[in-house]
Amino acid sequence: MNRVVHPIEQESFRRLRARLDTSGFPPLTRAVVERVIHSAADLEYASDLVMDEGELAKAHAALHAGAPVVADVEMVAAGITRRPAVCRLRDAVAGAGLTCSAHAVRLAYEEVGPGALWVIGCAPTALEELLTLDASPALVIGLPVGFVGAAESKAALRESGLPAVSNVSEKGGSAVAAAALNALLYHPISSEENL
Repeated sequence: MNRVVHPIEQESFRRLRARLDTSGFPPLTRAVVERVIHSAADLEYASDLVMDEGELAKAHAALHAGAPVVADVEMVAAGITRRPAVCRLRDAVAGAGLTCSAHAVRLAYEEVGPGALWVIGCAPTALEELLTLDASPALVIGLPVGFVGAAESKAALRESGLPAVSNVSEKGGSAVAAAALNALLYHPISSEENL
């Protein structure tokens, strides 16, 4: 199904590309970078985001083959279009040494198992918990925001070797995390993705 793009969105991307040359990025990386920048109106994401085109291609194929999507919070889930996202935060309970966000990750993993695309845009503790599980994700979009633990949890994600989209700084958030996933949803399927 082709996505109908509103004229305002078309103009926004035209202006983005007039201010930042993204033509040197590989296709999926470019899609993620542009959609994240568009969601935040923040051109610095072009040099702040960290991802690998090969990992994105595999995740894109998994996503379009029906792999489940998990969101850490309802705001991330609400921002993901064209695909329902599992979010178990409402069912989670904080306990000794366990935040609600971390418990929600455990609950979601019990539901979806390995091979999911995880979209974390709010809670560093959700990302930290995911890293303790043997989740074998198709991709982790780890873009939590904040001054406490956000940059550190994203660094731990990059060090884990899991296929990921992250960024170096403390910025992030629900909108940019959902935008990164939407970039993969909106990007057309090509025959080159049979990796």
